[in-house]
Amino acid sequence: MKNSAIIWYLIIFLFGTVPGGRAAVQEDTAKSSGEQQSLLRQANDFFRRAGETKDRKKAEDLYRKALLRYESLSREITNGKLYYNIANVYFRLNDPGRAIVNYRRAERFIGDDPNLRRNLAAALKKQQDKIEAAQEDKLLQTIFFWHYDLSYELRLLIFAVVYIVFWIIAWLYFGSRIKIPQWLLALFLIFSLSLGVSLLLDHNRQGAKRGVIVAPEVIARKGDSSSYQPSFEEPLHAGTEFTLLGKRASWLHIELRDGRRCWIPGHKAEII
Repeated sequence: MKNSAIIWYLIIFLFGTVPGGRAAVQEDTAKSSGEQQSLLRQANDFFRRAGETKDRKKAEDLYRKALLRYESLSREITNGKLYYNIANVYFRLNDPGRAIVNYRRAERFIGDDPNLRRNLAAALKKQQDKIEAAQEDKLLQTIFFWHYDLSYELRLLIFAVVYIVFWIIAWLYFGSRIKIPQWLLALFLIFSLSLGVSLLLDHNRQGAKRGVIVAPEVIARKGDSSSYQPSFEEPLHAGTEFTLLGKRASWLHIELRDGRRCWIPGHKAEII
């Protein structure tokens, strides 16, 4: 990789976010590709101007210009901040499906960012289909809330610390005259195992693809063509999340949060 590309990646990674209407990516004085700098500068400017104008039509036009440039950058650079910017623009364009899918993409890189969490929560409130998780999943989320609330990176860091402390305590317990309570050894063993299982589950789920419906509405079918009967009485709407089970031709076999399965046209959704 060329030095300029490395420098540019670091610049994008370090860009901060400003809540309430400013572009999340800020400009930097470091040198990088001239074309990329120009796109970033233009996108930031369009985003800022769109947030300042009271003319709704003009604001929409400016947001779309900013979006065009942010998405152009995202095709060259995989970065959570850029996905966050793209999601913010879609949110302001009242496109909850594409906002959610890009917030989820950003979540893979900057999952602990409070602005991301807040904006994602706002976008999820716009979901028209209120699909509750299966009862057993809700129970697991309540008991193991830390598994769902903490990012993979943070859990990995905590696991490393707890694992090291466990072996220090084990060495003191078995190999020294210092009196270490047995319950303390057991406690850190349980913490280590719990965090290890949590990380292992996430590692195994990395192969599972998730997606979001981005079309205003889509009729879910019982098979992979429009000749099949609808799976549900009502269509699914933009922002509904799913797990991808398989693909056949241009149709996606998906599972909703409550465990129901159906088929939808592939162009009606985006994979995270």
